[in-house]
Amino acid sequence: MGTKVVDSAPAFQRVAIIGLGLIGGSLASAIRKHQLADCVVGFDQRADELALGVELGVIDQAASSLQAAVEGSDLVVLAVPVRATRSVLEQIKPWLSNDAVLTDVGSTKTSFATDVEAVFGAIPPNVIPGHPIAGSEKSGIRAANPDLFANHKVILTPADNADRVSLARLSRLWEGAGATVLTMSVAYHDEVLAATSHLPHLIAFSLVDTLAGEDENLDIFRYAAGGFRDFTRIAASDPVMWHDIFLSNRDAVLRVIDHFTHDLGELRGAIAEGDGATLLRVFSRAKAAREHFTKMLSGQAYVTNNSDQQVIFQMQPGGSVRGDIRVPGDKSISHRSIMLGALAEGVTEVKGFLEGEDSLATLQAFRDMGVTIEGPENGLVRIHGVGLHGLQAPRGPLYLGNSGTGMRLFAGLLAAQPFDSELSGDTSLSKRPMGRVADPLRAMGAVIDTAEGGRPPLKIKGGQSLNGIHYDMPVASAQVKSCLLLAGLYADGATSVTEPAPTRDHTERMLQGFGYDVQRDGATAKVVGGGKLEAGVIDVPADISSAAFFLVAASIAPDSDLTLRHVGMNPTRVGVINILRQMGANIEVLEERVIGGEPVADLRVRSAELHGIEIPEDQVPLAIDEFPVLFIAATCAKGRTVLRGAEELRVKESDRIQVMADGLAELGVETTVTPDGIIIEGGQTIGSGTVESHEDHRISMSFAVASLRATGPITINDCSNVTTSFPDFVELAKQTGFNIRTEGGS
Repeated sequence: MGTKVVDSAPAFQRVAIIGLGLIGGSLASAIRKHQLADCVVGFDQRADELALGVELGVIDQAASSLQAAVEGSDLVVLAVPVRATRSVLEQIKPWLSNDAVLTDVGSTKTSFATDVEAVFGAIPPNVIPGHPIAGSEKSGIRAANPDLFANHKVILTPADNADRVSLARLSRLWEGAGATVLTMSVAYHDEVLAATSHLPHLIAFSLVDTLAGEDENLDIFRYAAGGFRDFTRIAASDPVMWHDIFLSNRDAVLRVIDHFTHDLGELRGAIAEGDGATLLRVFSRAKAAREHFTKMLSGQAYVTNNSDQQVIFQMQPGGSVRGDIRVPGDKSISHRSIMLGALAEGVTEVKGFLEGEDSLATLQAFRDMGVTIEGPENGLVRIHGVGLHGLQAPRGPLYLGNSGTGMRLFAGLLAAQPFDSELSGDTSLSKRPMGRVADPLRAMGAVIDTAEGGRPPLKIKGGQSLNGIHYDMPVASAQVKSCLLLAGLYADGATSVTEPAPTRDHTERMLQGFGYDVQRDGATAKVVGGGKLEAGVIDVPADISSAAFFLVAASIAPDSDLTLRHVGMNPTRVGVINILRQMGANIEVLEERVIGGEPVADLRVRSAELHGIEIPEDQVPLAIDEFPVLFIAATCAKGRTVLRGAEELRVKESDRIQVMADGLAELGVETTVTPDGIIIEGGQTIGSGTVESHEDHRISMSFAVASLRATGPITINDCSNVTTSFPDFVELAKQTGFNIRTEGGS
């Protein structure tokens, strides 16, 4: 993770750069341009290149020998061919100052570390291996470019004993050249680079060489399309340098070549046999993975490190909320449509799919288990189901980002698969308790390991036979209920779950929509293992949890009149509407209809004078995700609002009760937090201030709603996770009248 340059003084006094090729010359030029050292001394075996370096202003001084270059330098950079490293280290060792920082720019780090150990006996604390991820087909001192590293990454691979000050100084130098500095282990670096850089170069060299040997080679290259030219451009790279790289990183490169060769062989077999299903599965998975990882790397997806891609909401006070909108598709239904569609027999078509990062994580996980999925494209997804027993072992952990729903439901689905699996998530998800699903699954016969405190990652051992159980849930949770029912599809006998209070029943409704019998008796739902799912068509309604922010916004902002279209009105989800109406909200339910087994309606909401209430405990499970924004409604209401029986809020993405209370306190609003709820005296003035959302998207959006009644600006930190469930929130907020501006991100 990168750090910011906070000191204007040069990072080093005298820098010696050994080897004035593209990278060495560009680094020297960048140091001079940005005044990152007092003096840059260069040495190269080619006297003409050395002289040219001075003439072109790439270096300050040309050293006549390695001794002259290294003596007195507080940073020495080796920019020589990888296989020349040990010889150069042996030559400079007598002249290297004990406190000088030594680094390199090579593409393989294991070989550099091995060479350092061979020459010095160990890796000294001030040796920091480095690798700038930048380059060009051009070479030599004339190709030196001071901006080569701008907006590129530099990987440093410090040893465990590395000197922290030396690491910080070297990081500051690279950052001064415009790069983002990352750190990782030597071994991990070489594995990653073998896959992402070395293999593509090898394929490009091989492909161009193969096609050049074809009889029609002239026409092949004459009529080559742009994609071919772009891909094979890297075959124009320096052959000697890449010869060294492949031999130096032999083991890692061989592993990734073997993997690629195996997969290429499968594609060849599919083409030979006319196996279109395999081709479509691989191609669609590859297309989706390319888009998925592109989003990740551009900071648009959930796996982005939020400390690197900080997003801040800057809210100006006041405004009215007006318009006619449709919020994104229901996340819970989107998750389940992918899961059950993948396990069904036939092709399932999903319309209105939520293209948020949580749902996309579920989609990607099934692709990783061999399911062909087309899309999403404008909310349309086509899933080529593999049946209940058709999933394939994923190649690595299934990464679910910030999705607690995804992780808990996957735990149930994977508990009876014949293969081992691992479920992981981002920092926020990794703090959430998973014992509530792991424990009853273990009672069914599953073997699941969790991290300390029952937290992710979940490691699930395959090949287990599950037995149906009856489970009385201690706390109402749709995720736990759904997890056990999905595991019950694979279990011997009946699996039944009794909930202490009603929770959303999307899983039961959708299972029946896919032709799987679910027996319901009051608070108990039951399935019997051994059935099958039949593919169908699903039209995902707009998410009432997303609509809730606008329901509250239009209720509290003066002169508001907003219509929300095609909102899901599942009876287990309408607690927010029931509670707001009890508080006096003006919400009209229009055009009620049932689509795909789920009730939907249009909602018209206008400004109203709200009053505080004691929230009925039977409504709490029906509005569990909407309480953060309901706290804002309570603050704007007249009189006292009391919430009890909401312990579940304390184990969401954050402790939502405490985080909301803390944020309200920052804005001058006093509340009383209780073990299972909160008491809010309405009518208090919402002031100005900075609120910490603790990377919880619902907290971020709730305080955005609060700005409509604030007396001054509100800054909301850590808002990057809003895209996990509501990708278009900022755009819709602006469209309907919020005064919102974002900072940071991509």
